[in-house]
Amino acid sequence: MPPSDSSSSPVIHPPLLRVLMLLTLAAAVVALWYLTSYSLRGGGDMSWLAVETPCDLHVGPCTATAEERLVTFEMGSDGAIHALERVPLSVSLASVEAESVMVEFVGRDMDMGLHRFPLARDADGVFRGHGQVSLCTESVMPWQARVVATTANGRVGGQFDFDVERQAP
Repeated sequence: MPPSDSSSSPVIHPPLLRVLMLLTLAAAVVALWYLTSYSLRGGGDMSWLAVETPCDLHVGPCTATAEERLVTFEMGSDGAIHALERVPLSVSLASVEAESVMVEFVGRDMDMGLHRFPLARDADGVFRGHGQVSLCTESVMPWQARVVATTANGRVGGQFDFDVERQAP
């Protein structure tokens, strides 16, 4: 029997290896698409304004400011914000020419998903709409309302913290 020459024999890949190579290639393409999509969306053009303290959205409006720009956010609750209840939202702006305004609710200590609520500009220039926070198993759930105003020069907004207590059944 003649000795085998491994350098001249073709490489044979088992079917499982081919599938794994295709899955790895697909994962790399998806990751590249996500990174490209994120950079094209302009994730870096956000300017957060400082929230004035004290601020309690259960009691009344809160304000975020920087230089002359001002974002005032109010959740029209009757003293308490409850999960799964629709609440009126309003945003007033000063020295900010917004094309659109959106409020995003995110959990501060727990990933609760991203809940976005677009607001519409009323005749008085105030942006209004409705939103709701989702239900959580914690007795007190810390949330953050991110008010995002889209302008011709980028996005500007404020991050307002509040807590929601779970109601007794």
